[in-house]
Amino acid sequence: MKFAVDGMGGDNSPSAVVEGTVMAVNEFNDIEIVITGPEKTIKEELSKYQYDKNRITVLDATEVISPNEHPVMAIKRKKDSSINKALNLLKNKEVDGIISAGSTGAFLAGCTLIVGRIKGIDRPVLAPVMPGLNGPFMVADTGANAECKPHYLVQFALMGKIYYESVLNFKNPKVGLINIGAEEEKGNELTKNAHKLLKETSLNFVGNVEPRDITSGDVQVLVCDGFVGNTVLKMYEGVTSNLFSIIKSNLMSTMRTKIGAMLVKPAFKKIKKDFDYTEEGGAAFLGVKGICIKAHGSSNAKAFKNAIRQAKKTYDNKVVEKIQAELENQQGMNNL
Repeated sequence: MKFAVDGMGGDNSPSAVVEGTVMAVNEFNDIEIVITGPEKTIKEELSKYQYDKNRITVLDATEVISPNEHPVMAIKRKKDSSINKALNLLKNKEVDGIISAGSTGAFLAGCTLIVGRIKGIDRPVLAPVMPGLNGPFMVADTGANAECKPHYLVQFALMGKIYYESVLNFKNPKVGLINIGAEEEKGNELTKNAHKLLKETSLNFVGNVEPRDITSGDVQVLVCDGFVGNTVLKMYEGVTSNLFSIIKSNLMSTMRTKIGAMLVKPAFKKIKKDFDYTEEGGAAFLGVKGICIKAHGSSNAKAFKNAIRQAKKTYDNKVVEKIQAELENQQGMNNL
């Protein structure tokens, strides 16, 4: 399998991107990588590492799209950008997937405009998997579609279910609709109508899920519009980060608490690992005609390596093909 990596995407590019790519190639012996970006700069970074030279190539790209640029306009104007070059490799089937930690807006716009949607999918979805109390959970969507129609959420649920079953090896995951109350009549027009449509599907739909219950992990696939999902994601990240800071501050406050901290250190190390985004690597952008993994903007080398691992698992489990096959077996998601 072969993947394209946006060499200039993310806060720590190209150094972290290159190091993570080398780590992935050295760990996974069945992948090849094309890194897009300024050829001289990328090759200088690669010269620092030992790896199979036949499995990493560089595609020169002279432009970079920054996070503060208008996503659609930047994709259209900067044809020689590192992300554009990577997206076109996927469009032309020269690679099987793409990984980028660059501008989320540009990445999503490029995946839709350049790579294209799977037939039958109205809107692709950004669907990260996060740690929960009783197991991981997926939120779809976390920012790709701020405004949605009810049947979009049904499509999100279908794609999320296929990904969760295939990559996380969890059969018939529960599907929930994020809402302000558990009662069926709660919510706005979008959630009320989406609830009706989801009830009519063959999905394992368990109804509305209140935000306070999301992180329990008892419902594996949670759907919502991108505005709500992005708010959930950022709130979750902020609470987790602040909670760890509060705990650390209090444990280090006195000699007595420091001694206690030494006793519980192994447990806290495990908890920290469970909540470390670098372990997952990135979020899958489902519904496009290829594997697209969006890595966190601040990704380090470990996160890039694991984002490539995530792309590999998506390839090995034929997630894109399964979504296509499921849609071919239906007459259209709008009729569910």
